[in-house]
This record gives sequence, C-alpha cells and structure tokens, in this order.
Amino acid sequence: KAVEEILKIDIKPGWKKGTKITFPEKGNQEPGVRPADLIFVVDEKPHALFKRDGNDLVVHRKVSLLEALSGKTVELTTLDGRFLTVPVDEVIKPGHEVVIANEGMPISKEPNNRGDLRIKFDVKFPSRLTAEQKSDLKRVLGGGL
Repeated sequence: KAVEEILKIDIKPGWKKGTKITFPEKGNQEPGVRPADLIFVVDEKPHALFKRDGNDLVVHRKVSLLEALSGKTVELTTLDGRFLTVPVDEVIKPGHEVVIANEGMPISKEPNNRGDLRIKFDVKFPSRLTAEQKSDLKRVLGGGL
C-alpha cells in the first residue's frame, strides 16, 4: 500500500550546488527492512547575467576603447532587485576587474555576510581607424601611451 507524505525543504539563501538535504528513513520501504534515507542534492540554475564563483558573483561588461580610456559608469540590477551604479574612473585595461564588497551571494553559515560582486571588463577595440582618426589620436595622446 502506497503512503503519500509531503516533505518540506527550506532552501537557505547562499546554499551551494551539491548541498545535500537528508530525510532519514523516508526512502523506499520494504517489509522487514529499515527504510532508506531520502537525499536531495541542490543544483544551480544558470543566470543570464551573473555567474557564481564560490560566494562571489561575477558579471562581465564590454566597454569601448573610448570608455576604457575616459571612464564608464556601470549600472546593473542585483539578484535581489536593487539598482547599483558603479562609477569606474580609472583606465580600464583588458581583463580589468572591479570588486564591490558584500554584493555577492549570501553566506549561508554567516547570515550577515555576503561574498563580493566582481565586474570583469572586456575592452572592444576598433577593427580599423581612418588616417584622420589615427592622426587625431597621435595629436591628443601625444605618444604618451
């Protein structure tokens, strides 16, 4: 005779992929044999914008060469719906990373702490420049690069 039972799992913010939740003796049951444990394993659904790296969240942003040299304000919406504005005033080199403390994933064993948000930049270089653009760049930058 089949017995139906509803088991509730309270997913805690910040649980990592591979976290196991065990319900002792709630698995298959056969006469004369102790029931097996029922084990659920947490998996993560990929997000369109953020990638998880431990407790950190990583987001990639493309910037033009002009933005890389003159500055860029990055705007994004966090996983919990807040709007962040991050001014980046320094020169952005390919592979540059800006770290924003405490804007990553909640740390399940430390409820008041979070990982970091890491913004990684990819600089888009122009595929070609006209002679006039090259001349203007040489004049403005003066060979100082």
